Amino acid sequence: MLTLPVEQASSAEAIPLAQVSHIHGVGFDAAATESIFLATHFGLFRASPDGTAIPLANDRNDYMGFTPDPTQAGRLFASGHPEGGGNMGVIVSSDGGATWTQLATGVGGPVDFHAMTVSRADPNTMYGLHRGVQVSRDGGLTWSVAGPGPDQVIDLAASPSQKDTLYAATVSGLMLSSDAGATFEVVGSTNVTATMVESSADGSIYAFLAGAGLFKLSQADGEWAALASDFGDSYILHLAADLSDPAHLVAITDKSEILESRDGGSTWAAFGS
Repeated sequence: MLTLPVEQASSAEAIPLAQVSHIHGVGFDAAATESIFLATHFGLFRASPDGTAIPLANDRNDYMGFTPDPTQAGRLFASGHPEGGGNMGVIVSSDGGATWTQLATGVGGPVDFHAMTVSRADPNTMYGLHRGVQVSRDGGLTWSVAGPGPDQVIDLAASPSQKDTLYAATVSGLMLSSDAGATFEVVGSTNVTATMVESSADGSIYAFLAGAGLFKLSQADGEWAALASDFGDSYILHLAADLSDPAHLVAITDKSEILESRDGGSTWAAFGS
């Protein structure tokens, strides 16, 4: 395995959140849920409600496909590009982002998964987006090509209850696969761009539809419900739910705005406000 050349930034100085840009992913830290991880084009940060962020390692790697391990606090997965160019493959950190190791190169790799998701139904099952949809059944160690995937995929989310069910947010709409990414079909009858899809620990699925707003699929009744639509000309690209409080959500917009909801997504404000 390749150990990436990064060093812990234990003495790093906090910077204003407004200076953190090009955010590619967001996640809650199970050990400190008032702060959040921000995976960016210029490194990984921890953001605090006081409006500041601290870099977690002394690198400016481009962290994409970022997702915390839903079963183990402090364990993170990512992909993307190291500072200086190239692809990182699938990388893993077991110390909250201070150091990283290459877990796998992926099929045709090293891959640069721009979207990656871990199944809550079976944490050994992972999906990544690189020249189609790839799947791992052993926690990211080995990968195979599941299928070509839909056109113009923006985001992926594994179902929280069925390991072979995968959602894809695409320019052509929200798509659903019931065969582990081999084939997809459109969810619903409208052809509206879905900019984000995410699953939560309570079994819900969230999706953002351009021009329509944020929606939630409840596993309890199988129905989609509209949550909020007052985002102006912005749209959500990334979303995460607090493991300890499913009503506590954070979201990243296309303008790198960091928003927070305490009522399950019905109302939103600037993070930490």
